[in-house]
Amino acid sequence: MFGMAQDKDLKVNEETNLIEVVYYHDNGEISQKGTFNLERKLHGQWLSFNKKGEKIAMGSYENGLKTGKWYFWSVDSIKEVEYKDNAIASVSSKKTDLLKVDKN
Repeated sequence: MFGMAQDKDLKVNEETNLIEVVYYHDNGEISQKGTFNLERKLHGQWLSFNKKGEKIAMGSYENGLKTGKWYFWSVDSIKEVEYKDNAIASVSSKKTDLLKVDKN
């Protein structure tokens, strides 16, 4: 889900000791944003966006491992995937009438 995009911005947040990163699609829209810990492992909330800037995925990492509930949006559904110990524990899906998902 979280592959490489063309450009990126990096910033160290000295209050949280996390590296904040934003990756961009080739059209300039944000592709992904999230944080790494100082060991360069994914840590904290990550968001993924399509080339139109619409949110398509949201989830959290803890020291490089997927954890908790992840959400995946499509035109007509929201999929919820629960992770435990970096493995899928459960999956559910809901139909939705939403055509656009907010960009936050």
